[in-house]
Amino acid sequence: MRDLFEEIFTNQPLDPTEAARRAVRPQFRRRFYQNADIDATDGAFRVLLDGRPIRTPARGLLAAPTQALAQALADEWREQRDVIDPRKMPLTRLANTIIDGVSAAPAAVGADIEKYLASDLVLYRAEGPAGLVARQAGAWDPVLAWAERDLGARFLPTSAMAFVAQSAEALAVGRAAIAQDASRDIWRLGALHAITTPTGSALIALALMRGVLSAEAAWAAAHVDEDWNMERWGHDALALEWRASRFAELRAAASVLQLTRAGAP
Repeated sequence: MRDLFEEIFTNQPLDPTEAARRAVRPQFRRRFYQNADIDATDGAFRVLLDGRPIRTPARGLLAAPTQALAQALADEWREQRDVIDPRKMPLTRLANTIIDGVSAAPAAVGADIEKYLASDLVLYRAEGPAGLVARQAGAWDPVLAWAERDLGARFLPTSAMAFVAQSAEALAVGRAAIAQDASRDIWRLGALHAITTPTGSALIALALMRGVLSAEAAWAAAHVDEDWNMERWGHDALALEWRASRFAELRAAASVLQLTRAGAP
């Protein structure tokens, strides 16, 4: 089991050329199990393949804090067909990252999220054209209004190219919100980080965590500029495939937030 699992989720190529080559001709491990189930042991819900626990690439147990999340992980394994395609398993990939990486350095992960508050995506606006300015305002102003109303943090947007320092009070409130929601829960912390880094916005990630934005609305808010450009200049199949992969990862993070909320089974 160890060798099979590690072949699937480790030894990924670091060299961009090699990564591109493998992406064109991916080699997948054939499905080697019949059933994917869960088992509750010591307060954790383990994912089992044919009754045997799955190990993460760093040899941890693939186990979730709630039954609902463990079931979602098992469903992802169950949905694999003839071969196991890690690209279609964003929830398992995120779980591996949280178990192997976030758990070892939660303070560093939290600090990395906090860094985005000072130069958050929603704070830096285009000076033109008018249509893009209006679209940014429509997507981002509600996030800032929510932060001020519900968190008590007043962040100031700008259309200037230069960096604009946010107030110490706003940054402190933002850091406190991150700590309140995620600092003592590696799953929620890992999910928050997985939303913040690709969107470039800790505020969008916090709004999604608090249930103010759906995954779809968070995605749309984070890609206003990209969507605007695609509408005018077009897009290609590879770009759309990459977008779909990134959206699947954001939805996986949103699922972790939903399935680890207080009261989740």
